Amino acid sequence: MKPAFKTYAQHQGMLLPPSLDDLIAAAHPVRIVSNIIDGLNIDPLLAKYKGGGTSSYHPRMMLKVIVYSYLSNVYSSRKMEEACRANIHFMWLAGMQTPDHHTLNRFRSTRLQDVLRTIFNQVVLLLAEEGLLSLKELYTDGTKIESAANRYTFVWAKSIQTNKARIGKQLDELWQYALKIAAGELDMPEPPDFTDFDAAKVKATVERIDAALRDKPDTNPKVKAKLNYAKKNWPANLEKYAAQEQLLGGRNSYSKTDPDATFMRMKEDHMKNGQLKPGYNVQISSSNQYVVGYTIHANPTDTRTLIPHLAQIKADYDIQPAELTADAGYGSEENYEHLEGAGIAAYVKYGSFDRDQHEATGAKKPFAQDKLHYNEASDQFTCPMGQAMSHVGTISKKTSTGFRQTISQYRNTSCQGCPLYESGVCHKSKTAVRTLEVNWNLNRHRQKAQELLRSEKGIYHRKKRPIDTEPVFGNIKSNHGFRRFLLRGHKKVEVEIGLLSLAQNLRKKVA
Repeated sequence: MKPAFKTYAQHQGMLLPPSLDDLIAAAHPVRIVSNIIDGLNIDPLLAKYKGGGTSSYHPRMMLKVIVYSYLSNVYSSRKMEEACRANIHFMWLAGMQTPDHHTLNRFRSTRLQDVLRTIFNQVVLLLAEEGLLSLKELYTDGTKIESAANRYTFVWAKSIQTNKARIGKQLDELWQYALKIAAGELDMPEPPDFTDFDAAKVKATVERIDAALRDKPDTNPKVKAKLNYAKKNWPANLEKYAAQEQLLGGRNSYSKTDPDATFMRMKEDHMKNGQLKPGYNVQISSSNQYVVGYTIHANPTDTRTLIPHLAQIKADYDIQPAELTADAGYGSEENYEHLEGAGIAAYVKYGSFDRDQHEATGAKKPFAQDKLHYNEASDQFTCPMGQAMSHVGTISKKTSTGFRQTISQYRNTSCQGCPLYESGVCHKSKTAVRTLEVNWNLNRHRQKAQELLRSEKGIYHRKKRPIDTEPVFGNIKSNHGFRRFLLRGHKKVEVEIGLLSLAQNLRKKVA
């Protein structure tokens, strides 16, 4: 028997060519993306276009191509261009139009700035109307994603301060030398302050020292060389440091190739050694693994991100969530205070919550402040040996965000001769007097949080939080391979995380 083959006629034409619409399955995700975006109001995006000149690709078509690209793990604008020429799903979406990679990237990085969030919010509200998510019960978490910046173009705030201090010290040394050689020529009523200076002040001081030593034949040649170096370099360096400090804006570092990115320690690293890399702290709030809100932060710690993150959600939907669940990274007094003031039930752990759940762990610190007896009527603690610790005053502390904490201090008379003090198990103060610092407001918030977290609903939220927010990040990073931003700058990165969040929501809807 001879084998039979189907007819293969590669170059034979078709009398009735098939339509692209016929080649795409009825339930394919590309149809869902197209239908949803067709129903959105894109007036803010249309307003980005000015009249005159040549015609532009329709923004609705461009938006469909970009969103479907992120849903299909296509993040490069060059690959998007290729897909519009070769992939039937992209060809159908684009109506057989073929925008090049420059046009696609310009639309993504420029046109979508400040307008993608309104599009994202419309999709979230549609999903809420279908009952797929809730805006009242949110789960918040964060992750760090690497910037597109060069990993080794860093500027450190500490390095700037060290260099400025070195200039101040050397300038003071030059001034002291000039006082010995030519005190009369300096002619200043008060010595200059070398702890607070700028480029203009340093330039004027160096010129004054140079003029005073110019006619002194016994001036040390090394001093003359240092003066020449100072005149050429110090004012320019200080101007550069001032510009760098302005870019830092209170951060500890930034990248020269992406000044909005901060160097953060990432969990995953290309060299597997945990080195610092430029990146952004991405915060999301989710409901049933749908992203409800997203924000980008330059601060690596989650504690300082919660309040601006909730403010963005309030601005997006004009409502506040009724309940918020988050891990211990958000459990600060300032955050608790904000949530209480906003009327949000805070299912937010504090740092020692998990430890407090285990009696065996608590027994390891029997003399900690929370284990001591407190008499509310007399406002006194009692130390382990029965000595009263009386209230001696309050102090005010300001956090890095400007939030003021009120700390009450309690102190006993003396620990001299106490066997617990001598053995070092109670406290290790060298003054033989134990001082307790108690933040009563924070303790109140922690007690309230503990009661909420231990309730039946709290246990439910604690169990659901890690399976609600963390799979979103795992899906984006691991399943869909997005571990590094392609664009640079806060606004452009915000567009990218918005596209990723929109793709996550649409992908889950069609799953």
